Amino acid sequence: MFAPVAVGGATGQELAAQQILRKGNGTEPESLDPHRAEGVTASNILRDLFEGLTLEAADGHIVPGAAASWEVSADGLTYLFHLRPDGRWSNGDPVTARDFEYGLRRSCDPATLNEYASILYPIVNAQAVITGRLPPTALGVRALDAATLEIRLAGPTPYFLGLLTHATAYPVHRPSVEQLGTRFARAGALVGNGAYRLEEWVVQSHIRLLRNHHYWDDADTVIEEVYYYPIENDDAEINRYRAGELDFTESVPFRQIRWLRENLPQELRIAPYLGSYYFGFNNTRPPFENNLPLRMALALAVDREILTRRVMGSGEAAAYGFVPPVRDYTGQRVPWADWTQEQRNEEARRLYREAGYSADNPLVVELLYNTDQNHKRVAGALAAMWKQTLGVRTKLLNQEWKVFLESRKQKLTTQVFRSGWIGDYDDAYSFLQLMHSANGQNDPGYRSAAYDDLLDQAAMTAEPRRRRALLEAAERQLLADMPLIPLYFYVSKRLVKPWVGGYTPNIMDHHHSKDFRILAH
Repeated sequence: MFAPVAVGGATGQELAAQQILRKGNGTEPESLDPHRAEGVTASNILRDLFEGLTLEAADGHIVPGAAASWEVSADGLTYLFHLRPDGRWSNGDPVTARDFEYGLRRSCDPATLNEYASILYPIVNAQAVITGRLPPTALGVRALDAATLEIRLAGPTPYFLGLLTHATAYPVHRPSVEQLGTRFARAGALVGNGAYRLEEWVVQSHIRLLRNHHYWDDADTVIEEVYYYPIENDDAEINRYRAGELDFTESVPFRQIRWLRENLPQELRIAPYLGSYYFGFNNTRPPFENNLPLRMALALAVDREILTRRVMGSGEAAAYGFVPPVRDYTGQRVPWADWTQEQRNEEARRLYREAGYSADNPLVVELLYNTDQNHKRVAGALAAMWKQTLGVRTKLLNQEWKVFLESRKQKLTTQVFRSGWIGDYDDAYSFLQLMHSANGQNDPGYRSAAYDDLLDQAAMTAEPRRRRALLEAAERQLLADMPLIPLYFYVSKRLVKPWVGGYTPNIMDHHHSKDFRILAH
């Protein structure tokens, strides 16, 4: 056992002389344009560089952000946001309602190529703008004056304030975008309205942020510098953490959980996390196109209890549905959730034969995952289960993050691929909308008129019980069609140095560097 490190001086709250925070951050972000970035690692950085109308407190609750306050009409369809008079961009320019009007229109403009734009569908005309049927100026967003923004919704949306914390709803600095185009999001050019500014970006080395002294709440910000390190190898990240090079890891390897629990119990932080881990089928091409028996056979043959308890062992929950536990919703489960694994395997073998495969004619399939030891471990476990139960021959293939995303999106050669979804807000719709046929991130290529109709009805339904029933019916339809294999619901797991003050686990696993401080040690 290691001796605990004394931190915080005599009071336990004394600050270190240097306020520098060093974070492991998984993969290299593909972009820091808030309307084009994808993935958790980019979002982690964007939360420091930008701020939406609303903001998440350290515990995950929604609080005022760039807007000091707001009013909602009695019918829930019109929001009036009053911007902070002291809101400033990192170059000192005032943050105005017109910046949010411009940002939201840009986010929905098809020319921006925003893969997350569909989460803005609740706004009047958003879907028509995103699909190119109306110009961006038709979006139900307008600046009434410099300090007041009006947003009109097509239907009551209970999660709307939470949605506005997402990068898709961030403003961008219009003069920078118009002058520099796509280059506006680079170091030395990016102008943000968050607590930090982008000072340096050395690809495959680090991203360095400096405190933005123009930020409206700079007086309460303590951390002066933030380093984000792209470390895809979990073992390497652990080694750097133990060497004192990191204060905060993005994750930890599954196989080291037991050792960490025994040796660094106060630094290992595991908490519930609003995320669903799954493997997607390419439903647009053989062998999985129009082949429900084969998709179902592979789903049945996965022993989720072994996966969660022996392969991961971090407290993940076996998933027999797609939506993790969220507020005001009952997660749906496949009919065979309560079967024994032997019963599932027997049915899997029957369906495998029905799909035309056998020991003499085995399925040969490629399973794609992004480079990461944990993902490799899960992929290997699935391949072994499929081999043992069905005789499937699986080739494992890993790709670097950016290439991996493009492969999934293009759907040209993928067959089975790793995926996961972290809720953008605490509502079932955040997960179910991903598989709508019009969603640009529907990488399985799932198309179901019945599913789309249920989601579209839910999006326009104000009555909570009716809306919930529609969403639950949509999840049942998704599970009946099995365009993907739900595997488990996430927990967040990382190491945090004892001198990092202000770390508060929350179900979204969103953390703002401005909420941290480095204690004397």
